[in-house]
Amino acid sequence: MKQFWEAKKAHPDSIMLFRMGDFYETFDDDAKLASEILGIALTKRANGAASTVPLAGFPYHALDQHLHKLLKAGHRVAICEQVEDPKLAKGIVKREVVEVLSPGTALSNRYLDEKENNYLCAIVLENRKCGIAVLDHSTGEFHTCIRDQSEMLTIIQQFQVNEVIIPEDQEKDLRMLFHGDDIFTTKI
Repeated sequence: MKQFWEAKKAHPDSIMLFRMGDFYETFDDDAKLASEILGIALTKRANGAASTVPLAGFPYHALDQHLHKLLKAGHRVAICEQVEDPKLAKGIVKREVVEVLSPGTALSNRYLDEKENNYLCAIVLENRKCGIAVLDHSTGEFHTCIRDQSEMLTIIQQFQVNEVIIPEDQEKDLRMLFHGDDIFTTKI
């Protein structure tokens, strides 16, 4: 569990998919969330002599299908893989986070819906205006504009944006302009 907690500490805002042999396991709050979204069993794993931790997992060959569901549900996902051959490992198999995906940055057709755009948006506010860039990196479609702040939400909804990149120092102002809409954001 130590490896899991170290990886989770580095990616606290992601659902951690932790490779253990032929399975991806999720633990603690991630397990509760994954169980609900993916419709998989929630169980428990011993975590020392006095406690247990929630656990939910699935076979590695089902990764693409489950990634699609987690991303569609609006979550960031970190994939922690075994980076050495378990047969050659001396002690615990070394693991590392090899990929972090979010709803707007997922690139592979394996876990995207080919019939839907996958828009990523960046927004910057200045003097009652907002600069907006919208990109679907799966098709290369790209739009930019400068509009009144009051028009921002309409543009986000028009494109059905999956993720919005926002400046960290403008987060509070942008959240107010989102009017409580549940928009997946990444701060930079």
